[in-house]
Amino acid sequence: MDRQKLKRLLKGEEGPKLDFKEVLHLVNESDKKELTKDVIAMANSRGGRGYIIFGIQDKTKKVIGIKAVDFKEEQIQQIIYNRCDPPVPISIDFVEYENVLLAVLTVFRSTHKPHMMLQNGAFYIRRGSTTDVARRGEIANLFQENGIMTYETVLLKNALLEELDFDLVAQYFKNLDVVSGRPNEVLMEAMGMIGQRSETEGYRATIGGMLLFGKNPSLYLPHVYVKIVHEESIEYITGSIVKMLDGACARIRGIMGNDSYPMGAVEEVIANALVHRDYLDSSRGVVIAISDKNIEVSNPGSLIASNSIYKFEHENNPDRRNSWLYQRLVTADSGRRFLKTGAGLGRIKKAFENIGEVKYLNIGSQNLFKVILPGKFAMLRNSQEKRK
Repeated sequence: MDRQKLKRLLKGEEGPKLDFKEVLHLVNESDKKELTKDVIAMANSRGGRGYIIFGIQDKTKKVIGIKAVDFKEEQIQQIIYNRCDPPVPISIDFVEYENVLLAVLTVFRSTHKPHMMLQNGAFYIRRGSTTDVARRGEIANLFQENGIMTYETVLLKNALLEELDFDLVAQYFKNLDVVSGRPNEVLMEAMGMIGQRSETEGYRATIGGMLLFGKNPSLYLPHVYVKIVHEESIEYITGSIVKMLDGACARIRGIMGNDSYPMGAVEEVIANALVHRDYLDSSRGVVIAISDKNIEVSNPGSLIASNSIYKFEHENNPDRRNSWLYQRLVTADSGRRFLKTGAGLGRIKKAFENIGEVKYLNIGSQNLFKVILPGKFAMLRNSQEKRK
């Protein structure tokens, strides 16, 4: 940590990866837990390194300074090591600034998330500039994103096998050249599509099985839908992921009514939204808002921590949410449309390069990812320019 980097940090505002504190208190157990909570929260939150800068008033950002004797790196590391699982890697740096000494505690990017407070079993995250207890869905998301849990293989206890469309299941296995006719339960269980809580209970569909082959997944997962908003109308499209993709694209084609509009790119955007959305966020579905100006596709689930807009746009096979689901959708969709979702989003911009600007918005604070495409006005303007 050098003075120039510190200066840049001090110009910023407190947030998920930056916190200002006037003093460090380590007198009693409560003080030690508070420090550990802040470190855990930064380590669990999305993004790279986090910084806690001591010697700064957090409201006014007035530079106060610290006494170096209060900051013993080995002691601080031991405090954190003894109170969180797995331990979070940190370091302490001292930097002279405006004739006083400041201490910077760096919370390194963790490859072992999520981290838990040993004393109470709680997981913490940062909500803006505040440390808070992670909610159930947020904890599950942390486990899933870091490969500790596969959300898709969780059983839906009330979803009997009759709720699955076995024509779709049979087609899936036919695409794999595995079986013909109706696949047996043992094979489906091995693929994670169904399961049993105990040997005495019958088979139930998993969440992934329902998303891929369910007759009506929204009965069990009410947040699984595509909402299309156009002028005064609102339409909900439900069903398996492939059927939602088919229905949404058919509706948009009807609204646009223009064969020259790049529907292949629109289809890819919606496929991305459906396969990579955060299915642990049960508060909303995928929303497509259509106006003459643009088509806006929003899905719950900001980019996972290892990605950036640039990486997701330019790289083949960027890190993705719901890898189990993605791998099976590639086979389940006879149109092979989900193969494109692994090739980066740059192709979408290219499809619209003569029409208008494509925008990608990653809104971490709202756990939301948006793609904004040019609409009818842009197509009309482009056609007029071609006639000139």
